[in-house]
Amino acid sequence: MKLDEKLINTVKGFLDRQEGKALYEIALEASRRGPCLEIGSYCGKSTIYLGSACRKNNSVLFSIDHHRGSEEQQPGEEYFDPELYDRKTRRVDTFKEFRNTIEKAGLEDTVVPMVCRSELAARLWSTSLSLVFIDGGHSYAAAYTDYNAWAGHIMPNGYLLIHDIFKDLEKGGQAPYHVYKLAVASGLFKEVSMINTLGVLRRMPSGAIPETLPQK
Repeated sequence: MKLDEKLINTVKGFLDRQEGKALYEIALEASRRGPCLEIGSYCGKSTIYLGSACRKNNSVLFSIDHHRGSEEQQPGEEYFDPELYDRKTRRVDTFKEFRNTIEKAGLEDTVVPMVCRSELAARLWSTSLSLVFIDGGHSYAAAYTDYNAWAGHIMPNGYLLIHDIFKDLEKGGQAPYHVYKLAVASGLFKEVSMINTLGVLRRMPSGAIPETLPQK
């Protein structure tokens, strides 16, 4: 089954087409070996790319998001979308849009939504993952927490993908870039490619990940 580009174009999100196609191709390879996981699904644009690849291999995509919006998506912030604001609860709520997306994409038997913070989901996690895509909060604390919570669950030769990497401060926040550099400096991941703002790393074949990864 081919990607539904028409549907993808209607889904709210900040992932460009080239990055999305890269997610699909990498997940197509990775999901042959085990389940994939994404952190920060928003309204499901990245979920379609990753989930469609997993579906092709009869695999599973775990999709983690508290669906209350990241720091920059709150009222008064740069990426606030009033259409995603629930006036009854007075909070951002993207879960309804996300569910509509995976239903329209035919991914309800492939995607496992996990509506919580990523560190909570990771607390007692024991399943090895072939791919982890980090695209959650963009503060340093949020990005580092996602990395520290999930890097240890990536199987040897599995992929770590980090979105919104901007080396130039004027083009965007630096937190994902700093986390990307930490992963490279750890010696546990090797650089594969950079597709626009999507950094692709691969877990080294051997070597244990420490309980707490370096913060500097």
